[in-house]
Amino acid sequence: MKLSRTFAVALAALALGAVPAVAVAGGHGKSGAPGQNKTTTNATPNTPSTTSSQTKAFGKYCQNESKTQVAGQKGTAFSQCVVALAHANNNPKTTARAACAAMSRKHVKGQGKGTAYSRCITAVAKLRS
Repeated sequence: MKLSRTFAVALAALALGAVPAVAVAGGHGKSGAPGQNKTTTNATPNTPSTTSSQTKAFGKYCQNESKTQVAGQKGTAFSQCVVALAHANNNPKTTARAACAAMSRKHVKGQGKGTAYSRCITAVAKLRS
């Protein structure tokens, strides 16, 4: 009788140890979705409007803008252009004129063709095409 009692206790311990392993193998972790455990879920959040490749593209479109700070202006011409492109990209109803409204409309000698405003308008057009 003593042997069967020991056998029953060992069998019960084995069964209790196997239940969590079966539950994990079945795929019902705390996430609630079958086949996914907390450790295997995708931890990167989905961004709705911009991705890293689009963010890099804004700088590519604005590479001809000046990166030197001008007294009295908020940011550099490059940063203003990047912000304007981001606004134009995030809200398709925004016109290029509205997105680039903060840019300077004054000609600067030695600063390439056009004004910062006109180069921004061109960059928004290239972005949207």
